[in-house]
Amino acid sequence: MSLNPDRLSHYFVSLCEIDSPSRGEAKLSAYVQDLCAQFNPDLVVEDNSATVTGSDCGNVLVRFSGNRTDLAPVFFNCHLDVIGPCLGVKVRSDDGVFYSDGPTVLGADDKAGIAILFEVLSSLRDDRIDFGSFEILFTTCEEIGLLGAKAFDTSLLHATYGYALDSTGVDNVIIGAPAARYVNAEIVGLAAHAGLHPDHGINAIQLASQAITLLPLGRIDDDTTANIGVISGGSATNIIPETVHVRGEIRSHSLQKLDFYTSRFRDIFLDAVHSWADTSGCVSVKPSLNFSSPEQYPLMFLANDAPVVQRLVHASSCMQRPLDYIKAGGGSDANIFNAAGLPTAILGIGMDHVHSTAECIRLFDMLRSAELVYSVLTC
Repeated sequence: MSLNPDRLSHYFVSLCEIDSPSRGEAKLSAYVQDLCAQFNPDLVVEDNSATVTGSDCGNVLVRFSGNRTDLAPVFFNCHLDVIGPCLGVKVRSDDGVFYSDGPTVLGADDKAGIAILFEVLSSLRDDRIDFGSFEILFTTCEEIGLLGAKAFDTSLLHATYGYALDSTGVDNVIIGAPAARYVNAEIVGLAAHAGLHPDHGINAIQLASQAITLLPLGRIDDDTTANIGVISGGSATNIIPETVHVRGEIRSHSLQKLDFYTSRFRDIFLDAVHSWADTSGCVSVKPSLNFSSPEQYPLMFLANDAPVVQRLVHASSCMQRPLDYIKAGGGSDANIFNAAGLPTAILGIGMDHVHSTAECIRLFDMLRSAELVYSVLTC
């Protein structure tokens, strides 16, 4: 294979320096569509998911026909959006490692995946080698709830399984990822003047605090994590806060545990509200709770004998390079595709310190990831 590190570097830097915040991916979408057109695809189509996601563009599907009929068609997935701060990215390269040269993230999540795919396309063209048919799906709004993937019509895909290039590490394959639910708790108390009539009020923040101290948070067990990330409420220091909103999440590789802890969270908030008592005789109402736990993303699990996994086993064997098959703690577009009946494994592509301004990636790791994708298509 004629993978070219200089060309891969050019692709990566060019992609990173195009602004593409969530719901603002249009410039990058136009760039990748123009670039894909240079490789003579059978199809380049942008869907109408923007009407659902609120993005300034839709998901982009690109299709390439190969002449290896013995290989089942596959799809590859990368997301176009980047978590903030991501405007005005300038890339710095230091001894084969890429960093942001400024106060922004680098954008390797997920532009490294996109660059890897373009380098594989270039290498396939240069090598004039036979390869299997494949599709590339570029999604929008992944970082704000997997919105592009959720809005994508999977019947547009010819492939029945695929790979998302969207994880840390290298030479690893994520075959399991947790299901997740949001935790939204609103406690409504009663406002009163904090100095003149504190006994006439019901402090919603105090009730929420009592509940939060009892919640199981952090790593609960080998399968489950939980977090409270946002608390908002009150209007002034001299007013008993009437309302407080508490937002968090629960993730688990076990749906039974996810159900159990979601119910436990609700019960703890309810107990805090129900345990309030009017000791002054001045309050004629009681506090109330509005609790909801909508799905964030579904469970992902791939069996070792699944074709999507065995394709990687064979590809890595051709390279004489072992891969690690692991469970991860985060969600991605792959969760959505798996739930839609499209088995999708997640490939580690080397990005590190993602979702921070310290984000970085090694060119060597991107090349190793490109070798794996190339092998999937040709081995």
